[in-house]
Amino acid sequence: MKFGILSTANIGVKHVIPAIKRTNHEVTAISSRNFSRARQVADKYDIEEVYESYDSLLADSDIDAVYNPLPNGLHAEWTKRAVDNGRHVLCEKPLTADADEAHDLRSYVGNTDSLVMEGLMYAYHPRTERALELVNEDLSGVSSVTARFSFHLDRTDDIRLDGDLAGGSLMDIGYYPVDLVRSMLGTPQSIYGTLVDARDCGTDTNMKAIFEYDSGATAQLSSSFESPLTQFYRVEAENGWFEVKDAFDTPEDVGATIRGEIDGESLAETFDPVGQYEKEVLHFARCLDEDTTPRTDMTRATRNMELVDAIRRSDIRGEPISEI
Repeated sequence: MKFGILSTANIGVKHVIPAIKRTNHEVTAISSRNFSRARQVADKYDIEEVYESYDSLLADSDIDAVYNPLPNGLHAEWTKRAVDNGRHVLCEKPLTADADEAHDLRSYVGNTDSLVMEGLMYAYHPRTERALELVNEDLSGVSSVTARFSFHLDRTDDIRLDGDLAGGSLMDIGYYPVDLVRSMLGTPQSIYGTLVDARDCGTDTNMKAIFEYDSGATAQLSSSFESPLTQFYRVEAENGWFEVKDAFDTPEDVGATIRGEIDGESLAETFDPVGQYEKEVLHFARCLDEDTTPRTDMTRATRNMELVDAIRRSDIRGEPISEI
């Protein structure tokens, strides 16, 4: 498969382009508003074609699929344009800026032959797969999940601080805890969320949310651009618990672990170093080859955005939200 890359966004340059090149697929084109920057990336990764506009890249008949790592607020627009040009799309999370846009995009793509998959790399790590298996098969009566992702964002001009482009800690790193908790426990009965703009930048730099379920289970989720790097989750149940560190942006050069206790027995599982971006790319390609639905499909993205929107509404109203 031949990929075209929309922009020289850091996640694409550092992670996704190298991941594609480690597979039997190719990156044959890249585009950017900064042509010289695109040329530098193309020279580094031996990419044949460099375009000065995204539209020019999408018109390249040799491209099979597009990777879209543009700012969040542009994901839906350029995914649609790629689909209009007959391209398949691997779009970086979050797929859209809100739930209405997610529903619209899902309907739009459903009328085409294109495959659109959300790039949610942590979902393809074997440890994540095993954690979900433990919740579904080994733990009974899950009572709580705690999930957090934070780091200190030093730059003041970072695109992730631009509310007009759907930035904020919730949309950037808080999206991972939202997806994790929903994957483990489903849609909650109520959500209470708070968003804090500690820098007066027009979007949240801190998020906290509580999900409550009919079963009595609760989940506490948080994200922040204002504290040291932390990424973990912990699951507690009637018959045990487990926790995961380096949970989402898991380093590819070290092993990963799950530690806990289930039914009175110590749990300690180790996973070999793995490229989760590479696994994401291979899954995308396999879904195309086999005409199957991606694990991180548009339905999953839409359900996540419904929860994100509920956190936003709760913050505005200052009360729990039950209409999810």
